[in-house]
Amino acid sequence: METPYLSTGFDINMDEDLEEIRKRKLEQLQQQYSGQAQAAQQEQARAEYEAKKAAIMRQILTHEARERLNTLKMTKPELVANVEAQLITLAQSGRLTGMIDDAKLKVLLLQLQPKKREMQIRRV
Repeated sequence: METPYLSTGFDINMDEDLEEIRKRKLEQLQQQYSGQAQAAQQEQARAEYEAKKAAIMRQILTHEARERLNTLKMTKPELVANVEAQLITLAQSGRLTGMIDDAKLKVLLLQLQPKKREMQIRRV
């Protein structure tokens, strides 16, 4: 003798819960994928920008001047970023004539470097 299958609301609720969990998981995976794709796109754009910047710097700076900037970048990255941005702007606007050598770069760096305050210590 077979027992008739009694349907309870529990089975239906469980199916609905499983479907809801699947939907949430799918949404999470889609968000993760779009976030990763966006990060990869930003990284690619940054790499392209850096490559263009390096190409322009090779055109406007001598080898010694580029070495000086690279060395200075280790200790003062903000200053170097500022100098590079200004040099690129000048080059793109056509206001640079010829290459910038190490001596010219030194002068430019001294002009752009913030002035140091002298501290006087008085002993009482």
